[in-house]
Amino acid sequence: MKQIFKKKMVIPVLALIIFIAGTAFQNDFFEIAKQIEIFTTLFKEVNMNYVDDTNPGDLMDTAIKSMLKDLDPYTNFMNEQDVEAARINNTGDYIGIGAKVRTLKDKLVIVEPYKDYPADKAGLKAGDEIIKVGNTIVANYKDDAGELLKGAPGTPVEVTYKRQGSTKTATINRAEVEINAVPHFSMINDKTGYIVLSQFSEKAASQTSYAIRDLKAQGAKRLVLDLRGNPGGLVNEAIDIVNMFVPKGQLVVTTKSKVKKYNRTYYTQKDPIDTEIPLVILIDGNSASASEIVSGSLQDLDRAVIVGSRSFGKGLVQRPKLLTYGTQLKITISRYYTPSGRCIQALDYWHRNEKGEAIRVKQENYNEYKTKNGRKVFDGGGIFPDEVMSGSKNTALTNAIENDNLIFDFSTNYYYKNKVENVNDFKLTDSDFESFKTFLKTNSFSFETNTEKALKKAIDEAKKEDLDSAIKTDYNTLISSLNKAKISALDANKDYITKLLTEDIVKRYVYREGLYDYLKLHDPEIKKASEILASPTAYLEYLR
Repeated sequence: MKQIFKKKMVIPVLALIIFIAGTAFQNDFFEIAKQIEIFTTLFKEVNMNYVDDTNPGDLMDTAIKSMLKDLDPYTNFMNEQDVEAARINNTGDYIGIGAKVRTLKDKLVIVEPYKDYPADKAGLKAGDEIIKVGNTIVANYKDDAGELLKGAPGTPVEVTYKRQGSTKTATINRAEVEINAVPHFSMINDKTGYIVLSQFSEKAASQTSYAIRDLKAQGAKRLVLDLRGNPGGLVNEAIDIVNMFVPKGQLVVTTKSKVKKYNRTYYTQKDPIDTEIPLVILIDGNSASASEIVSGSLQDLDRAVIVGSRSFGKGLVQRPKLLTYGTQLKITISRYYTPSGRCIQALDYWHRNEKGEAIRVKQENYNEYKTKNGRKVFDGGGIFPDEVMSGSKNTALTNAIENDNLIFDFSTNYYYKNKVENVNDFKLTDSDFESFKTFLKTNSFSFETNTEKALKKAIDEAKKEDLDSAIKTDYNTLISSLNKAKISALDANKDYITKLLTEDIVKRYVYREGLYDYLKLHDPEIKKASEILASPTAYLEYLR
């Protein structure tokens, strides 16, 4: 048996060695071949001689993921299901119930039903917890339970769900769901158009182009392009969108890699829609990748005023590489640079701290660049807006609250306990914010700061050395002070937290479509953008 196993392993190893020899890494050929041989030998010995039965597939999966996690968070191995999910993200086509769903250990939670799609027509709402799909109990399902909801258009699926303590059932007739890259565009006033671009899928440029032309036909003389919360996507779509506002032949982005064939320079290839129309772009801490190419390029070219908070800072380019058995490797192949020459990558994954954590580029290490008009811009920390809105800044605390789904859960409770007659007049009160703080305590929200982690580590070390009794009082005083500081931090982030709560609650009443209409009336960033655009002098002053 050992001999058979050995023959089977030699074939892929030889294939890998032949492949490597033909790549740009011929100088490393011997070292790579050596490490592959070591790994192959080890893999064989573990699977054949370990005291208990092993699963070769699981071992290999762990080995691959462990190897990649030390590179950067964007270099990932993708199984067949991941490949299909990526296809959906890029094309916007999805067969299923027409709702955003979060998969938890024992249930599926409806995060957002899309208006007039199957889940919505069946009466499901955000916060509903699906516990059974057909005859399958979600808690007992070992694979991704979200797959149970997918199926061919027109086929029914019965779900059992919990809502505010009651158990209900519903039959959902599946349909083809189109996820728009531009979920909303409309006029803010008689001269200002507003476009929301939520993702850079294959439909991003075509839908953005349609929105611009439609708004101009409605009388738009200036535009607001909202990229807040847009995580990015396809680079060519970003280039095409930049092209709508600048002439053909303009440099948009450059990519640089150690592999020469990945060194690319991207220029605009088409005739623009409008090179003169005043433009404001809205960004925030969740605007990343392709969003930063669009905002960064148009900032460098002095073609748009950027409003909001500093963007995410992802200056890395990935490309999928086809592997065997329908799997893929999404691998970081290069860094991208805006027209001024800056790379906006904020986290350094190649020079980590002693804990193995990626280091954020320090502001004193930023490099200065110049826009087309000579304005100063900087690399290393995302795209910094021309007009900074402090209320739109997310922090470690607010991220922790969002990651624990506490904004979502509070909004669900609020929706069922409160009746809102006119959503456009909706506003959370100070009392509502205090209720949210109480809700955090009730749900045992505990945000552990790096300071707390360091103090706990120090007291643990003191215990080992029998020194803890001497510093126990001081330790407790420090922890007490930190807890008070965290309460103060909640108040310091009140505006941003209230904004998150408001947006989630408004969606419960009028869906995402109604949320954008609400934001046009109340959102500070949109108001500031409209104010800048209303004054040609103020607009041009930003670009000088």
